[in-house]
Amino acid sequence: MKRQVRMLFLVMVLLVSTAVLFAQGGKATGPSAADAAANLEASLKVDTSVLKAADGQPLLKLSADVPKIPTRPANPEALPDTNPLRWFDMEYAGWDAQKTNIPASPKSGAIGKRITFIVHGDHPWTTACSLGAQKVADAYGIQLKVLSPNWDLAVQNQMIDQAINERPDMLLLIPLDATTAVQQARRVNQAGIPLILFNTLPTAEAMNYAITWTGPDDFGQMRKLARVFADELRARNPGAKELGIAYVQHAPGGSPYFARSYGPVSELAGYAPEVVTLDMQAPGFEADRTMQLVSDWLTRFGPRLKGIFAADDSAQALGIAEALKKAGRADVVVVAAGNSKIGMDMVTDGSLFAITYQTAEGDGALAVQTAADWFNGKELPNRRNLPQHIITKKDVADFYPPQW
Repeated sequence: MKRQVRMLFLVMVLLVSTAVLFAQGGKATGPSAADAAANLEASLKVDTSVLKAADGQPLLKLSADVPKIPTRPANPEALPDTNPLRWFDMEYAGWDAQKTNIPASPKSGAIGKRITFIVHGDHPWTTACSLGAQKVADAYGIQLKVLSPNWDLAVQNQMIDQAINERPDMLLLIPLDATTAVQQARRVNQAGIPLILFNTLPTAEAMNYAITWTGPDDFGQMRKLARVFADELRARNPGAKELGIAYVQHAPGGSPYFARSYGPVSELAGYAPEVVTLDMQAPGFEADRTMQLVSDWLTRFGPRLKGIFAADDSAQALGIAEALKKAGRADVVVVAAGNSKIGMDMVTDGSLFAITYQTAEGDGALAVQTAADWFNGKELPNRRNLPQHIITKKDVADFYPPQW
């Protein structure tokens, strides 16, 4: 009943907002100051804190970690891959952004706004992400248009042009490529459309043209996962002077490729220098290709291979597990990013030692909530991170049923 009353209230507000748009002889006009104030008041009363994700966790939760941002080196790219500061411009992108041509909030409320939500590609994770976004949109009566280029950068650029022509109240974008995101963000910015980037980090310059960025601190989570990984490697191989590991990488180009490879590489260089990288390859997200890659590693490195760090806890994790099973290697420690049903089931049965809590619904929800906060006139930081957590067999049951 309460939900029906709230939805009826939102419909009434939308009708009033639509009416004022066509005042004065049918010409479209903005809402009057009184209407904007009423819409803002109603929007501020919407309570999204009660929303839940499919796994029973709160849908909206911000990281409580206060980032300690080091001084940027003069030339990060000149540093070795094992130095954490080599990745400064990616890991800390946006925190010190020099904002350019950022529109001021209309402070007219989130109710009734039109948002275009452009993701990176078709995937069960993306479906869950869009579902979380829709939950927040429904709470505010936001018209959410979801578009997917299915991993094609050219198509994503076309969708951005389409959105610019349609002139939504806000554009939310997952950049497919960290470098190309600069041109994308600048184009939207120059068109005068408010922009929030989310999920994958672009290079630092792109952040200058966006209101803010929301999503997981992928580098931070991978550093935490790397330490858990190293601790388990040491526990299983006491006194070992060398612990050889290999990386099954993410798709090259996006921030997860760098964060899920070089986050742990640079963390382990200081935390566990006895951990040695034997190989790093990106086989894609097919279990068969990953299985073949890991089988080759087992042949090449034999007992030197003590651990595998994977960018994906679903198809890649399945391929890794199958290769290890065929080789009779139960001693290899495997960790991965993400918490799909596949990954959590594998943590439960011991095939994976640890994974990260990578809330897909929360990722989409936070982006839309941040847009709503902007429409509602709230001050926003340069970045809003999701909370970090490492899932092991001790607490995996707390995250069922899975989001995807």
